[in-house]
Amino acid sequence: MAAPSLVTGLRCLAFRLESMINDVHITPEGLDSVRKELDELVTKQRPNIAAKIKAARELGDLSENFEYHAAKNEQGLLERRITMLRDRLERSVIIDESAVDGDTIGVGTKVEIEDEDGERMQVEISSVGGVSPDSPVGRALMGRKVSDEVEIQAPSGAWRARILSVSR
Repeated sequence: MAAPSLVTGLRCLAFRLESMINDVHITPEGLDSVRKELDELVTKQRPNIAAKIKAARELGDLSENFEYHAAKNEQGLLERRITMLRDRLERSVIIDESAVDGDTIGVGTKVEIEDEDGERMQVEISSVGGVSPDSPVGRALMGRKVSDEVEIQAPSGAWRARILSVSR
């Protein structure tokens, strides 16, 4: 496998920097969800993984100890998730849903769209657990209203959709 190119490395760095400075628009419910998940990971899952690592160390030679390596891998994934959630909390901007026009698509909005082939899709615009407002679909829908036609610039190619319904 070839080493990543300098251009690829710079793109990854630019993406990370952009994600670090962008606000995360979030509903109060979404913020509560992120806080609960973070608390679960830090107070329950982190100690469980630490106990797994300790138990695996006691089995002896670490170089061929599957349990140890599996637990360390699990720890790495957990710590990455904790870092992402903390970053999201630091950058979060609470959306005042009462101040948002109910007919206009924004963060916290549930939207039903129909593509050119008549296939329907329901999405929720959310920085947490839904379609990100920064994604191709989110960017195309933000600020739009029912019956608007949008063009979505996806990595696999552009496609058109019509907005069928908007709700909160």
